[in-house]
Amino acid sequence: MQEGERTMDVTNRRGPFRAGERVQLTDTKGRHYTINLITDGFFHSARGSFYHSELIGKEEGTVVELENGRRFLALRPLLSDYVLSMPRGATVVYPKDAAQIVHNADIYPGARVFEAGVGSGALSMSLLSALGAHGHLVSVERRPEFAEIAEGNVTSWFGYRPENWDVRLGEATDVLAEYEGYFDHVVLDMLAPWEIIESATVALRPGGVIIVYVATTTQMSRFAEEIKDTEHFTSPQASETLIRTWHTEGLAVRPDHRMVAHTGFLVQARKLAPGSPPLKPSKRPAKGAYAEPMPWQWTAEELEERTIAEKKLRKVRRDVAHRADVEESGTSAPGSHITAIRQKIDDELARRNEKKLQEREDDE
Repeated sequence: MQEGERTMDVTNRRGPFRAGERVQLTDTKGRHYTINLITDGFFHSARGSFYHSELIGKEEGTVVELENGRRFLALRPLLSDYVLSMPRGATVVYPKDAAQIVHNADIYPGARVFEAGVGSGALSMSLLSALGAHGHLVSVERRPEFAEIAEGNVTSWFGYRPENWDVRLGEATDVLAEYEGYFDHVVLDMLAPWEIIESATVALRPGGVIIVYVATTTQMSRFAEEIKDTEHFTSPQASETLIRTWHTEGLAVRPDHRMVAHTGFLVQARKLAPGSPPLKPSKRPAKGAYAEPMPWQWTAEELEERTIAEKKLRKVRRDVAHRADVEESGTSAPGSHITAIRQKIDDELARRNEKKLQEREDDE
């Protein structure tokens, strides 16, 4: 390793359990419980209870056996476990889809990646892990509360805030305009990704990848058709990923009754070199494929993001801040993070009430 070369700190992922860190407990029924170890902590569930001190200082993979005979396996959660249990305001990109994005888009160490729709930070963690210390991730989020939650979740997972991660507040088109020909990949998790195609074309290098994550077939179809119309990209490829786990016990081998089925569609294309026209498919479109106008007449209300209750969002922000205090101190005592976020939320509520009062007085 060259002198001065940056490396990612992985000390929080190895060694005995320490006070403040996150642990995933699994009981004999396969149920998971995620906790942060604290010096005076006590875990309680219907299956049994024990003091956190029984795990602090023990090696990962320890099995705790209780007086009632119940047993719990203690391991550090994997990223796929963490993103499904972390505090969140926005719906996360599921691990199975994040894995496809990283692999299919070829997110490599040192790459430059643009991400629109940071949400709760689930996809950001997968991208940062793939980029390594020498890559660069620029994430754009419209809502400051979501960006705050995402930064807290990412910092908690890595144990530090990655220096090569820029979180920008605002519109994706405005940020992309600052990076002409800079990005290797553009990843869009948003309701109307076709609105970003022109900006992404300018920001991507030739051969760069654009990949979008959408929930419905109409979104998938519209993006695919509109990126074809630009004639700046290869033919888009669309897919979805379904995961079905299996029960394996002796000769009793069968699919599990539950599976993670549809969560979203991925559509991917690559930018062509300037002046190079796209290849025209030799196969004719299916009969009737373009016989009728495409059903894209959506109202502005239909394209609005689903609102999240402000009360829930405030709770998530406080949970993220409290977790940061626990990770720093190893105790449940309130610290600087929860104190700061409480004051910030109180100030926001005071400004909102003042604005409402002013609007009421103006109406009168």
